[in-house]
Amino acid sequence: MLSYKKILAVAIPLLGMMVGCTKLNETLNSNLTQAQAANVLNAQLLLNGAYVDLITPFNGQDQVFSLEENASDESLVPTRGGDWDDNGVWRVIHNHTWNADHAQVLNVFNSLNKLNFDATNVLTFKTTKKQAAEARFLRAYTLYYLLDLYGQYPVRNPGDNLLNPPTVLKGAAGMNFIISELYAVLPDLSPADGTNKTIATQDAAKTLLMHCYLQRGAIANRAAPTFASSDMDSVIYFGNQVMSNPIYGYAADYFDNFKANNGSSPEIIFAYPNSSGNVVNSSGIQARWMMTLHYNSYTPQAPNAGWNGFSTMSDFYNTFGVNALGPVPTTYSMADSVLDARIGLRYNKNITPYAGIRPGMLVGQQYDAAGNPEKDRKGNALKFIPTIASNMIETTDSTLERTGIRVVKYVPDFTDASGKFYSNNSGNWLVLMRYPDVVLMVAEAQMRKGNNAQALLLVNQLRAARNAPALASMTLVNPSNVDDPTTLLAERGRELYWESYRRTDLIRFGVFLKPWQYKPNDDPKNLVYPIPSQALASNPNLTQNPGY
Repeated sequence: MLSYKKILAVAIPLLGMMVGCTKLNETLNSNLTQAQAANVLNAQLLLNGAYVDLITPFNGQDQVFSLEENASDESLVPTRGGDWDDNGVWRVIHNHTWNADHAQVLNVFNSLNKLNFDATNVLTFKTTKKQAAEARFLRAYTLYYLLDLYGQYPVRNPGDNLLNPPTVLKGAAGMNFIISELYAVLPDLSPADGTNKTIATQDAAKTLLMHCYLQRGAIANRAAPTFASSDMDSVIYFGNQVMSNPIYGYAADYFDNFKANNGSSPEIIFAYPNSSGNVVNSSGIQARWMMTLHYNSYTPQAPNAGWNGFSTMSDFYNTFGVNALGPVPTTYSMADSVLDARIGLRYNKNITPYAGIRPGMLVGQQYDAAGNPEKDRKGNALKFIPTIASNMIETTDSTLERTGIRVVKYVPDFTDASGKFYSNNSGNWLVLMRYPDVVLMVAEAQMRKGNNAQALLLVNQLRAARNAPALASMTLVNPSNVDDPTTLLAERGRELYWESYRRTDLIRFGVFLKPWQYKPNDDPKNLVYPIPSQALASNPNLTQNPGY
């Protein structure tokens, strides 16, 4: 079956010739005339284009990933000499000192709204029920992120006068609209059967509904989130439906979910497809490893094997050092990974032979595929060290290129000796929804209803699949220690790190304003990003969030 990307590339030039065939006044289920058939094809082309829109906001290192991860305790981007300064934009995100003119705040708003607009545009054509349902799901998906990040979103109905500014929905009203849209489209989406992971399915809609119900109280009051029992019941209801689908299960190896041929993973619910040699977009999947790997991390590409930027922090790394008896000392060595396979750092037969890269959190000496120790560009041993300068600006010559624990969840296809696949054309699918998130959302809803035993059972089943020891007990969160390893918040971090959930989780668990490494005390206004100044100027229905 052709992917929607290939269909779009072949067929989009025909779209302009077909637009003249559009007729909107026929009933959906009548016999299609030639003009109507062309109209349905137009809708499919536009729907394919909306799917392609997913790659920009959800893959680029300076998009949703940055606003979700760099604003949290999971990621930061130190300035290394002249690299990664960019007028301080990365440090601003981690320090929570952004404003309405921040480039990433604007770019994410724009890229999400492009998907919002393009998905809505599909609905202006005569569509099948399934086409309309998928378009409305994509719109709901992007509206959810706009609401979460910015507290409001613009929305149009098909046929609205484009000369008028779109309506804006906020808070509870915004969330209720998204929920209503998902309920409306559920019957017309395809059941998830394992062959359709790159399109909207009923399970994808149910997973998004779970997020909506779990987040509804946090969207209504980010400073003091509440969790209605009925909302938690809905999370559990939809979660049990997804979990009962036999196509899902835990992958044999955690990193199989992210390797070059990860499309067959039993954990994927919804993903953006990539294939080796198929260059589609300049914001390709390569950002997921290039943003963190050192310039010399892959010998055939040195000194251009990575961008040497993104890192995680020692406090977050230490959350993996937990067993049934509680925290244990962390030594930043290979021995750490015996505690939890998700930390990585070990040889992986499915990944390491291609480049020597050990997926996960990289600390210490790095080696090439032949087992030879690598060096940085200054000739120092390429040893990643946990300590980062307190101001996130590296100036020490001997450690300039080596500070920060690196994180590699997606490892590219290095099977071509020339290294030509070391680009945006590796076959790693970008995972947008994954089965363990469903399990952890059900566990969270159970805990918020006081059903700790059920939650602990689910978490320990997940931990067993990750070769991590069972937990004897677990709390939701420790308000005085964001990185307490004995909490459900920490378990979500260990399972879902660098998958663009962390900021949202920290807000929902009530600890986003707490200090963590390299971030001081905070301002409540930062619970939501500002509306970009350019957006305010173009739509009078948008209003700036308080404090900005």
